[in-house]
Amino acid sequence: MFNVARIPEPHCDTLSKPPDLSSQAARSIFLMVHDWCYSVTVYHPPASKSEPPRLLSPGLIEARLRAVVLDVEARLSIGEKPLPVGILSADDRDRWAENLQYLLSLSPVNQKSYQAMCHSAMGLSLDHTTYNIVPTPSSSNLPPSRIHPRTPSESSIDSHLHAIRGTTQNISNRFYDKAFTLIIDPSTRAGASGEHSPVDALVPSIVSEYGLVEGVDAEAFRTVELEENLLDGQGWERLEWVGDAKIKKECQLAMESAKVIVEDSDDRNYKLSPDAFIQMALQLAWYRYRGEFTATYETVLTRLFKHGRTETLRVFSRESRLWVLSMVDMKTSDAERFVLLQKAIASHTRRTREAMTGRGFDRHLLGLRLLLRPLNAESAALFEDELFERSSRWKLSTSGLSAGMLFKGTGFGTVYEDGFGINYLAAPDMVKFGIESKFSNPSTSTQAFKHAVDCAMKDMYTLCQTVELKDNQRNVLSHL
Repeated sequence: MFNVARIPEPHCDTLSKPPDLSSQAARSIFLMVHDWCYSVTVYHPPASKSEPPRLLSPGLIEARLRAVVLDVEARLSIGEKPLPVGILSADDRDRWAENLQYLLSLSPVNQKSYQAMCHSAMGLSLDHTTYNIVPTPSSSNLPPSRIHPRTPSESSIDSHLHAIRGTTQNISNRFYDKAFTLIIDPSTRAGASGEHSPVDALVPSIVSEYGLVEGVDAEAFRTVELEENLLDGQGWERLEWVGDAKIKKECQLAMESAKVIVEDSDDRNYKLSPDAFIQMALQLAWYRYRGEFTATYETVLTRLFKHGRTETLRVFSRESRLWVLSMVDMKTSDAERFVLLQKAIASHTRRTREAMTGRGFDRHLLGLRLLLRPLNAESAALFEDELFERSSRWKLSTSGLSAGMLFKGTGFGTVYEDGFGINYLAAPDMVKFGIESKFSNPSTSTQAFKHAVDCAMKDMYTLCQTVELKDNQRNVLSHL
């Protein structure tokens, strides 16, 4: 996750090669402020080849960051404008690959800046704006799906989420190919953006939570003067970009495209009382919301294996279907519903274990599919079968992270325009959901689906409480 970046290539991206950790670039972070790029050294050179680089004091790192901010303010004061190349990384991958090659061909300066970005330990984006969601008046002409009543607490969390993900004000102050980027706005709200190809989402989540738990002792900021005397140079440098009319035009087009995506994203977080049946709640919520079933993707980690990443768990099953149907059938008793829920949970648990231990099949099929060479007329009937295609159309794309006790929320993008992307943090006494859909699709509404999930989890809680109460009553009567 550190010292790496995703490199756009035609048809299939690659990852940058890890640098020598003693190099200047590897000992630095990639900083973006007002769309300008900088490299800030945060590690001492290693004392010997056998020793790792040693982190500078928080005080000196802070001093260098302040120096960069002052440099940015000076550039702004004389009317200098940045070339917002970061926005190009938000564009279509093949188009970004083409633009990157052209950008690198313009000047060795661009090659140096790009390599510094790839080799840097991590990214840091200091945004110059604080994003706040403006309450939508009830008299608005917007469609009902876009009118979201929010409490002050909900507005704060949702504003934070949108700011980290990127808004029209700060979307070019990112390099989206960087594997891990810490993002901070002027109000000191902070979050992290992870690029999914080198690591699973759980990894940056754990790193972020570790940083919050460890904290920094205030005393560590007072050793700046002593340490500065031991170092040469200012410890930071500008990473310049040379552009021409074509690149400036491409930046403008990429910005317009990215704004459409950002403004179409119906992204919200919310919290519920604890419940251990999150995936079944999502199945019930979807059926009630859409009146049909859908293929559902859930991420399962295969980290038991060396280089293990993820496998697909297909949540929608025969057992989950029967349980959901029982919940909407008024003739079915609570006892019958509870038995069906137990079977659905048991089936889900069994298949989760199979996927974790290498007995899943979706990644295997994906590998076979990628080995096909369409240009040589290679094909496979299975991958062209309508049922197979429908079974992999993930209208519900879901992923769970750690408990995230210190996280205000989370986010996960939808795969299909008429579907939902759902990420959740399940803690002992609370479940936090991040739900995303598209404003442009009339069949989806994050607010409506949030309500459906809320109702589903409450109904499941009531079901379990009712059955448990009846069981306790029967146990008491049997002893009388």
